[in-house]
Amino acid sequence: MYREIASNRLRTILLMAIFFAVVTGIGWALSYIYKDQSLLWFAVGLSVVMNWISYFQSDKLALATTRARLIDPNNLTEHKIQNLVENLSITAGVPVPKIYVIEDPSLNAFATGRDPKHASIALTRGLIENLDKTELEGVISHELSHVKNYDILLATVVITLVGVITLLADWFTRARLFGSSDNNEGNNWMAIVGIVLLVLSPIFVTLIQLAISRKRELLADASGAMLTRYPEGLARALEKISTHPKTLRTANRATAHLFIVSPFSKKVGETVANLWSTHPPIEQRIKLLRSMGA
Repeated sequence: MYREIASNRLRTILLMAIFFAVVTGIGWALSYIYKDQSLLWFAVGLSVVMNWISYFQSDKLALATTRARLIDPNNLTEHKIQNLVENLSITAGVPVPKIYVIEDPSLNAFATGRDPKHASIALTRGLIENLDKTELEGVISHELSHVKNYDILLATVVITLVGVITLLADWFTRARLFGSSDNNEGNNWMAIVGIVLLVLSPIFVTLIQLAISRKRELLADASGAMLTRYPEGLARALEKISTHPKTLRTANRATAHLFIVSPFSKKVGETVANLWSTHPPIEQRIKLLRSMGA
């Protein structure tokens, strides 16, 4: 577990460094093609700003995207959720995170933030209303494990960087329209780079999410089960979540890897969906949890 925490921190630094190098490299190429040094400095500035946003603001973007709101302690049901989170946080030895509710009938949850002192967890209304106490404890302990293991830092940073990669691909496909009319060679290079980015960026984005998601979900399942000492609670919760017909209405590809299960429907092409999913198969997770209980 401690090796994984250290690894997550290293991966985050590495990911931000790669992002800086790629964007700066693109800026250098453009400045060379168009003989305009300002393009290089713009790229450097963009990479620094986006790295800063990804570290300090990505959690707010994730919460805003899902339309999450802070829990109401005056609401009896939500007050019980607050008590569960506080008790499990004490057991886990982490500060109590901010608690959010997503007004959506689907069953899902996620954790976000840059470290345990700046963490938040969000639960959907459907999850709160359809799971019993032991199942909710299983889900909450899973999310608190993400907080304790520093998974949230890496997963949250990815949101902004993935979004920028997508925007760059789109920008390159359009940039030719704004190129100098007497620089056909430059425009041709812009078109080539744009097409390459347009084709490869969705694959690149998916590979990043796959690389950081599957292993950490299994680790969080195991850590959460150790926290509650009752693996069956999380196993039953995952069964209910996987068979529930509703999908998250605010789901998008940039934030999908944050959730305890994929927020997208997997009814069509189950095998292919599992192959490219940001999460390991639910059946595998339930089997591992029940083997821990046995």
